[in-house]
Amino acid sequence: IQGFGNVGAWAARLFAAAGGKIVAVSDVRGAVAHPAGLDVDALHAYAAEHRTIAGFPGGEEIPKESLLGYPCDVLIPAALGGVLTRETAPEVRARYILEGATHPSDPEADEILLGKGVVSLPDIYANGGGVTVSYFEWVQNIQGFYWDEERVNAELRHRMRKGFADLRETAKKHQCDLRTAAFALAIGGAGL
Repeated sequence: IQGFGNVGAWAARLFAAAGGKIVAVSDVRGAVAHPAGLDVDALHAYAAEHRTIAGFPGGEEIPKESLLGYPCDVLIPAALGGVLTRETAPEVRARYILEGATHPSDPEADEILLGKGVVSLPDIYANGGGVTVSYFEWVQNIQGFYWDEERVNAELRHRMRKGFADLRETAKKHQCDLRTAAFALAIGGAGL
């Protein structure tokens, strides 16, 4: 996970809770890795106390610039736009990219990654959950009727699953990558 702010920290928490192994994390001050998996709870506690993950004793420090090329199944750029470029894309060893940041990959990187068989779930979908929940808050405020967390999560899950099904179907129909499918859906008016 590149970036351990709100998006990256929650991604780590949610993936770990689902049984995933977080093997490397970076922030603006450094990066830590552990091939067997980082203790996400201990990492959160350390980051809260030190305001960085740099120096976390539960992992080996690695150069933060090397994080994008660290061996993993899923790479989550969750901090800055423009980190996947013509120069950095060849280093990526992940099979999947989950774009938590806004526009982390430029068009040249997309071409390189597609050529390597890397599947990228684009930011337009991947970080759409937060926007969707903001919409739910707006709707609730207008109605003066407030949902409990369970209903918010159920509504979000329903819309995100439908959105992904639409995304996958559009990619299949047009024989294109998921980013192009997301743009086609956006232009065509289909939504979550």
